[in-house]
Amino acid sequence: MDLYSKIFEVLFPVFFVIGIGFYLGKKNPKIDTNFITDFAGNIGTPAMIFYTVTTTGVSFVVFTSYFFYALIMIGGFSIVGLILLFILKRDLSMELPPMILPNTGNMGIPICLFAYGTQGLGVASAIASVIILFHFTLGVFLAKKKFSFDVVLKSPPVYAIIISVLFLYFDIEVPIFLENTTFLLTYATIFLVLMSLGIALTRFKFSLKDSIILALGRVLLGPIICVFIINKLDLNGFAAGVLLIQSAMPSAVLNYLVGSMYSPKKIVDSIASTIVTSTLMSFITIPIVVFFALKYFN
Repeated sequence: MDLYSKIFEVLFPVFFVIGIGFYLGKKNPKIDTNFITDFAGNIGTPAMIFYTVTTTGVSFVVFTSYFFYALIMIGGFSIVGLILLFILKRDLSMELPPMILPNTGNMGIPICLFAYGTQGLGVASAIASVIILFHFTLGVFLAKKKFSFDVVLKSPPVYAIIISVLFLYFDIEVPIFLENTTFLLTYATIFLVLMSLGIALTRFKFSLKDSIILALGRVLLGPIICVFIINKLDLNGFAAGVLLIQSAMPSAVLNYLVGSMYSPKKIVDSIASTIVTSTLMSFITIPIVVFFALKYFN
């Protein structure tokens, strides 16, 4: 029951803010969300990257170790995601990010903290940091369907990634004013992107059947793939448990942000539906995954 209470505490604000956006979208169908995309892409997300990487107690050694593990995990997710998208005759590039980039940040971190305490926080934060980096590198390339150095050079999040890793490598202490500023911008961005997702729900058309299949692929097949990786890499202890829990998270809201910046509306609608459906399903699947994580990796 305590676990369900924790999940409710994490999910309630998410759906509450999405509900605000849905209400505003119904009240004013012409409401413009372009300013949210511009703010989040150019200011909010760079702040989020810096705050997540530099202020959550992640060391450079832990970061690099879990960069490798996350890379393998994303590779496994990609194989399954491509198979499902091919069967459903969906776009193999632009619709892949929701399958491979889970919500390891504002959802995964608090659940890992609940499961393993402060010892799991550093590992959970490292995984979340790596996933955020992939959102604005691999995620952008998939959304645009091409690799372009021009995109990299003009992307503020990329520079935030470089600066953040330098802070980690040289173990630079973040000034309090900078931490507070990026903290404020981070949560403002989360709020605005969730609200924008709610507004989008009033406008899009999607296949419920496909959304359910893709969402199941994210929240069910993700942990199965991770168990295989844990066994092959001979991982154990709480760190393996954190990796397993993070692999079970639903599709990240940042997939919607990146999609809205670089992909056509039809694709963005599909991404939004997968995020919402997988998040709803996770209320059932996450407690099961946490139970097994605590039983076998403690």
